[in-house]
Amino acid sequence: MEWTEAIGEAVRFMEAHITEDITVNDVAEHVHISPFYFHKGFSMLCGCSITEYIRNRRLSLAGEELMTDGATITELAMKYGYDSPDSFSRAFCRFHGTSPKAAQKEKAMLKNFAPLKLTISMKGGYLMDYRIVKKESFAVIGVQKDFGYDNAKEEIPAFWQEHYATGKGEHVCGMFGINIDPQMGNEKFSYLIADIYNPAVDIPKGFVVRTIPAFEWAVIPCRGALPASMQDVNVKIFSEWLPALKEYEFAEGYCVEMYDAPDKYPKGTLDENYYAEIWIPVKKK
Repeated sequence: MEWTEAIGEAVRFMEAHITEDITVNDVAEHVHISPFYFHKGFSMLCGCSITEYIRNRRLSLAGEELMTDGATITELAMKYGYDSPDSFSRAFCRFHGTSPKAAQKEKAMLKNFAPLKLTISMKGGYLMDYRIVKKESFAVIGVQKDFGYDNAKEEIPAFWQEHYATGKGEHVCGMFGINIDPQMGNEKFSYLIADIYNPAVDIPKGFVVRTIPAFEWAVIPCRGALPASMQDVNVKIFSEWLPALKEYEFAEGYCVEMYDAPDKYPKGTLDENYYAEIWIPVKKK
């Protein structure tokens, strides 16, 4: 199933089961794609995570029912999977900007989050540079932290800032940013800020050594100032490269960001010519 078809089918599945206790794993299983990659691809292409989509749709529908059907707050809380009327009211207020009681009383204008319709335009003649490279296993040293998929986009940049602010950059410069989820699950993954491991050097306290397995990797270059260039390439991977890729598919729950040395560029990572790469493990279909 192509990515555009998979996302369309995933949206239809979520809409059909919007009041049920569905998870990212349920959605990914329905379209026969691993949760690890489907969650990432959905977020890249749609601008929100699967759980955000489900939550926003539920709160949008709850707002409609509150205003048009006269449903009670307790009924809506139970229908849309909230533990209590209070937890529903807090979520409702964050989404709509007003409480359910105030919305009913004042007939407030509520937000509408419509069902997703994804259109991907495949531009004729577009070429994304990539090469397939077979790499042996290699060891890295770095700092590791677990992240939930929903908040990773905001939390990982803060993790990098913390790394340098606390002086850990003296031990690990940050040649790699590595996503690891061997189970290819739907909740959490490990992220490493890492360098190549030198066995002759002692491992500082708080650092770990991890071995990245041997794979065939699709190596995709990113050129331009960070983080925009990396984000742009990630979107193109899922919107243009993958739909056109007929020979290979994702192999395992790893993704490597490789960063060139910033001191080679006049403006460091903000330089218009700054170079980085994304490595994705692939296998023949």
